[in-house]
Amino acid sequence: MTSTSSVASSPSQSKHPYLLTILGPTATGKTALATELAYRLSGEIISADSRQVFRGMDIGSGKDLADYHVHNTDIPYHLIDIHEAGYEYNVYQFVADYVAAYEQIVQRGHQPILCGGTGLYIDAVVRDYQLSNAPVDEDFRKSIAACSDEELTERLASFIRLHNHTDTETRERLVRALEIQTYRASHPEDCQHLPDVQHIIIGVSIPRQVAIGRIERRLDERLQAGMIEEVQRLLEQGVPSERLLRYGLEYKHVTLHLAGQCSYASMRESLFTDIRRFAKRQMTWFRRMERGGVRIHWIDGTASMEDKVSSVLAVIAEAKKS
Repeated sequence: MTSTSSVASSPSQSKHPYLLTILGPTATGKTALATELAYRLSGEIISADSRQVFRGMDIGSGKDLADYHVHNTDIPYHLIDIHEAGYEYNVYQFVADYVAAYEQIVQRGHQPILCGGTGLYIDAVVRDYQLSNAPVDEDFRKSIAACSDEELTERLASFIRLHNHTDTETRERLVRALEIQTYRASHPEDCQHLPDVQHIIIGVSIPRQVAIGRIERRLDERLQAGMIEEVQRLLEQGVPSERLLRYGLEYKHVTLHLAGQCSYASMRESLFTDIRRFAKRQMTWFRRMERGGVRIHWIDGTASMEDKVSSVLAVIAEAKKS
């Protein structure tokens, strides 16, 4: 946790806090809403963003740390700037870090608020993925080397319901997923266990054309704020270009531009297109969560902050009755 100032107290705070989750596609104003709610509910933010965990990746990942200063109060936050750029971070580590942060927040008597747009991370918490930090097993990998992808996918499906296509989109991911599930079957004690909490999930949505306008404005603001220079610093600090390419979006396109593979104008246009596509994929993930039984209460991201907060508080009050 970076910020340590106290937040406003709430006389109605439960002794057994629920987990409030604020999710939505990029550029919908999730962080600003989450921090405003944290101020009102005596809360602390747990970031669910796969790139904001890295130090030095500030502009491109959209940390927007100014949003954590609300009404002259610094809102405490977790899972931001916890690793050096280039570190191999994954959903297993995220869940472990989430559990540690959640327990610390509850021990302080504060309200945990999960906020972000990385669907896999949020889904893992909300639907309690059974994850295991299984070691690489070369003997196992050799034993399945002759199997087709279809055969491996069928075997994986015999262990778990396939939450998403990411486990099967490449041979490498498919083998690793099956390796993990096989390990879990014989080492159940190694599985992570999430706190048993009531989930109240708020989705922030905005009309498509409004989203496109916001995405373009934010992109230009970040380019003007030094996003290219940020990527250049990361490269100079020794972060491999291959790793930056894997981080995608801003880091991928700017790295290609710095390598001379595309002009500034081409980089900017391609990045704008990819961010729009990314926002669409985020919504696809959240809709899939809903089809899987997750209740998301959607609110209008273009409404005033007071109206958005009122809508969320009404959802919370209703959920507490059940």
